[in-house]
Amino acid sequence: MTTVSRTFTVTAAPDVVVPYLADFGNAVRWDPGTQSCTRNDSGPVQVGANWHNTSKIAGITTELTYTLEQLTGDRVVLVGRNDTATSTETIDVVPDGTGSSITYTNDLEFHGAAKLAAPAAKLVFEKLGDDTEEQLTEVLNGLAR
Repeated sequence: MTTVSRTFTVTAAPDVVVPYLADFGNAVRWDPGTQSCTRNDSGPVQVGANWHNTSKIAGITTELTYTLEQLTGDRVVLVGRNDTATSTETIDVVPDGTGSSITYTNDLEFHGAAKLAAPAAKLVFEKLGDDTEEQLTEVLNGLAR
């Protein structure tokens, strides 16, 4: 399993951050690898909601179905699945002054022959983690205005 984690602060409060991140359709704005992310179902964003996500990372395009598996006032857990990988994105949000401290963790598990790519993927996903932190910080700070 490849795990990448970042902790950072933003000016937006948790009550703004959590619902924004729970709607994974917003990933096109904050996830540098996401090319498209469309909701598969309708209604309120709640546990069980799911999205079709197309990402391009290191020149490779992949499609996953992401499901919102946990949503509380301080945690969002989204799990993306396809035949070759499972990506679990856990986002913990706690108050930090008038803003938020965010810990974003992505656990990526490869399946079958794709497991051979895990060592190289760690380097790629560390860089992607840096890019995601930067882009996510910018977007969430924009929500506080």
